[in-house]
Amino acid sequence: MDSSVIMSSIVARTGRHLQRYDNNLRLVSGCIPYRLVKIKDQHNDKENKIEVLMVSSPNRDDMVFPKGGWESDETVEEAACREALEEAGVRGLLKGKPLGVWEFRSKSRQEACSEEGGCKGYMFALEVTEELQAWPEQGNRSRKWVVIEEAFVLCRYEWMQSALREFERMVENGIDEEQQKQEGDDCQLMSTNCHVNGPMTNSYGIMLPASIFL
Repeated sequence: MDSSVIMSSIVARTGRHLQRYDNNLRLVSGCIPYRLVKIKDQHNDKENKIEVLMVSSPNRDDMVFPKGGWESDETVEEAACREALEEAGVRGLLKGKPLGVWEFRSKSRQEACSEEGGCKGYMFALEVTEELQAWPEQGNRSRKWVVIEEAFVLCRYEWMQSALREFERMVENGIDEEQQKQEGDDCQLMSTNCHVNGPMTNSYGIMLPASIFL
């Protein structure tokens, strides 16, 4: 079956009855999706270049990386994969360890993470292996591939800029493909489970009871 048909039947999660908290901080998980592209330099030689995928915020002009609440029926890695699928329509290879963990406060009541507006966010690097033409939040979000330098300009939050710096450091140190294969598996959210670092204790099936989307 065409993936766009399947994706159109999947509804993004809403509501917070499954939301995880840590000392009144709302737990958030997300990722920096990236790909390796070949471009021609001034000498007409091809070189590899890293691009990252950003998505627009609903009713705003700025760009962010996919992220959202980490819920009680999934691991932090599964939450990152789900947000990449729902907000950006991509699947890929998720590195086993997060780029870091950041505590931050919401800048608006509408996006308040908790009653006090506090969040604790985990961010991962996701090597994109598939970009879907239809995804759950495409009506509210656009997506854009940019180089890292442009991403710093477009990035809305300081904590996301910090995560981007960690990602840039990872790129500068070299991305070992063999290590990636050992540390992460392909996040197949279209199938039954999303596997990261081998079998999960709690599997996350994309076809979940309708009650969780309330």
